[in-house]
Amino acid sequence: MEASFQRARRPEQKDQRREMILAAARRLADDAGVARVSLGDIAAAVGLAKSNVLRYFGTREEIYLQLAMRDGADWAEAAITGLRPASGFAAVAAVLADTFADRPRYCDLTTHAETMLEQNVSVEALRVYKVWAIDTYLTVGRHIATAEPRLTDRDGAALVMASSAFVAKLFPLTRPSAALRELYDREPQIARAFPPFRPTLQRMIAATAAGMPQAR
Repeated sequence: MEASFQRARRPEQKDQRREMILAAARRLADDAGVARVSLGDIAAAVGLAKSNVLRYFGTREEIYLQLAMRDGADWAEAAITGLRPASGFAAVAAVLADTFADRPRYCDLTTHAETMLEQNVSVEALRVYKVWAIDTYLTVGRHIATAEPRLTDRDGAALVMASSAFVAKLFPLTRPSAALRELYDREPQIARAFPPFRPTLQRMIAATAAGMPQAR
């Protein structure tokens, strides 16, 4: 497989190999979590040397930024669809919370975007990602403002950003380490201190949205 990979020259062949790498990275993230997947893991999953993977993506982080944009586009489409019939702060918060909770891989990618995935990529890759993120915030934000007229388009974009920040804090609690699971089993009162993901996310989004008109 590796020799065939190296011989690929046509643009469609290169695109196919990029898709193979992205698909492998996606599967590994689903199985182990983004933070636990190395470039070597991805290379092994597609039967390549790491140097050959780097012909198509500059770094492991660039691979996952690409997946973040793809999963984020899917999230945005679902959020926009859900927001069209929505009305009011509570309904907006429910749509945002539901669309995040239904996409655990995107939640995982969101958790690591600023702290890990933006740390080892080229300026050009960062520019592409940041332009995409800004456009996504603004686009979903406009639909939020339509669903809740007390919010401006800018408020809506800020609410998307705040929602992502809440996801980054809350989602890791859904994937405790083996040691934490043992601790929670031994001392349930500690486990109860950490709230469930989806309802807590919805409550935090709703509270933030409701406070925006007063804070403006």
